[in-house]
Amino acid sequence: MLPNDLNDIPAIALRWHRAGQGAALATVIETWGSAPRPVGSQLVISSSGEIMGSVSGGCVEGAVVVEAIEALEDGMPRLLEYGVSDDEAFAVGLACGGTIRVLVEPIGKAIPEALLAELVSYREKAEAVAYVVNIESWDRRLVLPNEGYADRFRSDKSGFEGGSFVGVYNPPLRMAVIGAAHIAQPLVVMAKLAGFSVSVIDPREAFASETRFPGEVLVHDWPDQALTDFALDARSAVVTLSHDPKIDDPAIITALRSDCFYLGCLGSTRTHAKRMARLEEAGFAEDQIARIHAPVGLDIGAKSPAEIAISIMAQIIERLRRG
Repeated sequence: MLPNDLNDIPAIALRWHRAGQGAALATVIETWGSAPRPVGSQLVISSSGEIMGSVSGGCVEGAVVVEAIEALEDGMPRLLEYGVSDDEAFAVGLACGGTIRVLVEPIGKAIPEALLAELVSYREKAEAVAYVVNIESWDRRLVLPNEGYADRFRSDKSGFEGGSFVGVYNPPLRMAVIGAAHIAQPLVVMAKLAGFSVSVIDPREAFASETRFPGEVLVHDWPDQALTDFALDARSAVVTLSHDPKIDDPAIITALRSDCFYLGCLGSTRTHAKRMARLEEAGFAEDQIARIHAPVGLDIGAKSPAEIAISIMAQIIERLRRG
């Protein structure tokens, strides 16, 4: 993630701090009822009152800014609790109100600059990390996925573990769609709505065209090269839709050699049996081939391209969240 990404609040906080503007991080650490923003949402506040991000969609930002400026002056963290009325909640699109708890931490005094810089470094390298702060002792540390909180990393769920708040920072979700088929058109839209950054990969420019996919990322390289450049990781999903082994197979082979969390392939049971035979000939073991979801998507009786896209997205989310 780039340091100038407006959604990367820790990077903005570090930049403001180093520029001498002062910066405090405000984080939603608990919610009750219909809270405007989920746990883990963040706002950064400068000493002059400049803000970026959100902890409540506008309901309590003003009060948080006042507390943050005071925290920058005395160097002490704050634990704040706010009730959001039904009227305020309705104004930001919720049916009813709730309660939020917000942690405010000034950079350089509560959060050490070096710790924040390390967190930002992990973000820039697109590596998962958790920021853990004990709200009793105020001890702070970073935790990697292999060091704990596996369920929280998988579910993108920040929250409390005993007396410590665990803020999960996962890399962005990404999806590579191989083959610009009819199913790809609704799938790209649904994937983006679900928070994925999507690339459509198809060497056939007539299929992967701006006319058919307006405004989307289109890659006309062969899939093996395209996926190598894509740099598949544990936050990546691959879906092959071309129904042409010359296009799908290189993508499947590249994906099977990667850490991608999902690989789904269009085709009937009969088609997949032939695919498995080709992969066995290519030297892949049975447990490697078993990573493939085929026929792709959950069995919901889908018929139309949009329905099939729904079944694919449901299976991807199931795999992402449940492992």
